[in-house]
Amino acid sequence: MHFFRRLPEIQAMSFDLDDTLYKNQAVIDNMEVKFREWLVANHPVSGLKDRDWWLELKRAVLIDHPDIVHDVTLWRHTQIKCGLIKLGYNDTEANQAADVAMQEVLRLRNLISVPESTHRVLRLLSKKIPLVAISNGNANPESIGLSQYFQLELRAGPDGRAKPYPDMFEVAIAHLGVCPESVLHVGDHGRTDVLGAKNHGLSACWFNDRVYTARTFEKLTILPDIEIRHLDELLELIH
Repeated sequence: MHFFRRLPEIQAMSFDLDDTLYKNQAVIDNMEVKFREWLVANHPVSGLKDRDWWLELKRAVLIDHPDIVHDVTLWRHTQIKCGLIKLGYNDTEANQAADVAMQEVLRLRNLISVPESTHRVLRLLSKKIPLVAISNGNANPESIGLSQYFQLELRAGPDGRAKPYPDMFEVAIAHLGVCPESVLHVGDHGRTDVLGAKNHGLSACWFNDRVYTARTFEKLTILPDIEIRHLDELLELIH
């Protein structure tokens, strides 16, 4: 654990999910491959266009609907719907197909193996202070066995704009009813987590389990209050 600033008394913690409480990239990679297979099997016309075409369509959807960046589930749904319309489906058919497709996307997206060490840390922390989940992604804490530790679960889109915007941080603070700086937000991302937390009055813990340092991590534009490499270091902060 490395301290960049003196911490106030920590009365609550908020947690990013992806790549903080578990490894996420392999989950996403698997989801992309398996979902493509599912989509082609269930809607063969989708196979007429390659992966690059679908990626370009996703970018085009964002250009046409810039606020959709805050809701990755809606963004994906819109991409699928628009793609099927371009491939000959009518609006109703495409919307219904996208609804069903998103069930498969979310099933695959939540095939997450959470380390026992994460369960242990969250279990011990939750016995002493309130915990909140704040995620820009669409992993479901209940589906992956983490909801039991959190008093509140916030997800970009349904619960406001994505971090580093203030929306979800403000909801968390209002729910907790404590001074913002007494809430330690824990996350791996320099901009969405560290900058987001510091910009809105929370204390920030950078979870850095890679080879980066504060000097070499280009996404880190403001220093966190503390840096950790293992979640169990958080237990030292709570007495």
